[in-house]
Amino acid sequence: MKEMLIEIVRRVEDPVYARNLAREYLQARVLLALQEAGAMIPLAFQGGTALRFLYGLPRFSEDLDFALERPERAGFDLARVGERVIGQLTREGYDVQVKQKLERVAASLLIGFPGLLYEARLSPHASQRLSIRIEVDTEPPAGAGLATTIVRRHALLNLQHHDRSSLLAGKLHAVLQRSWVKGRDLFDLFWYLTDPTWPGPNLTLLNKALQKTGWTGAPVEESTWRSVAGDRVAGLDWAAAENDVAPFLEPGPAVSLFGRESLLELLARPT
Repeated sequence: MKEMLIEIVRRVEDPVYARNLAREYLQARVLLALQEAGAMIPLAFQGGTALRFLYGLPRFSEDLDFALERPERAGFDLARVGERVIGQLTREGYDVQVKQKLERVAASLLIGFPGLLYEARLSPHASQRLSIRIEVDTEPPAGAGLATTIVRRHALLNLQHHDRSSLLAGKLHAVLQRSWVKGRDLFDLFWYLTDPTWPGPNLTLLNKALQKTGWTGAPVEESTWRSVAGDRVAGLDWAAAENDVAPFLEPGPAVSLFGRESLLELLARPT
């Protein structure tokens, strides 16, 4: 509810942190609306926001990323689902604007909330908007494992998602193949590797994703994925990576220890 969002952010002095909290609250409301529309039957939650909602990743995220894993279970129409989401948000008191983009292998909705930052006293400009993007990979690579988890974060959510090894595979694919330096990818990889109980990557999914995006190297194996990722990390612009991730981090030990050398050290550890 909009009143709850405004109450939450007005308790926070840091405006950057407050904006992150506002976005996360809205992400939860969007996820609940997707759930009530039945969209979580064919979709699997993935990416950084999934890590935060499911496993407590200590950084905020911007987008809601999904893979269309079960198209045979329900006819998926992002425009129809978007109408349900917009209707729910409108009933909760938000002014909502939506842009839809459909491509051959991806579909997205950009949900904008004009005036909300101004109303919550997070911006002096009434024209500035907060936005959330729903991104759906409509032709994901095969091989992902699926799981379902119930979580409570601003709402009670029953989320279908990629399992832990598949989530790590997706993050490794982003680190290896993204054309620009995204520090959020690197922080997430660091966070994965600091958990000794996290399973290794789903190599079937990783290699199919790499093949799909034009990977020219050898297939990644259990004995090589750490060194392949280490070579990639060593050559990246670390200053650009830190500038990208800094506005999204929560204070804490993981943040204070994050750096190129610490990530390379984790990647160099034997499996």
